[in-house]
Amino acid sequence: MSKRDELSIDQQELTAAWQRTLPDAIQEADRAEVQADEADPKALRITIHTAGHQMYSLDFKVTYVDSREIRTTLIDVEKDGRSIDERTDMIQQLVEDYTRHIHECAQALHELTHA
Repeated sequence: MSKRDELSIDQQELTAAWQRTLPDAIQEADRAEVQADEADPKALRITIHTAGHQMYSLDFKVTYVDSREIRTTLIDVEKDGRSIDERTDMIQQLVEDYTRHIHECAQALHELTHA
């Protein structure tokens, strides 16, 4: 049996690495929160608070498919603490941008996750 290419890093270590690395991947004025997903040891919860007067926060679940590949799922978008429709073009653009930043962060952490 060949061993699958699985994530071999402790979730707390992974969370800390993302906390250090993600702020460099997003715009300087934005703020990111990274937490371990309590229900899934291969997943993280990321909330990005956008800068400026829009006051958006985007919640993502990032799941490691293997040591290199992540799956990013949008959980919720809020404006001023209220859930809003994420299907608008502007929100979709934000989601695409942050999804790209999240993937850039995952790539920056390859040496850590791909042991």
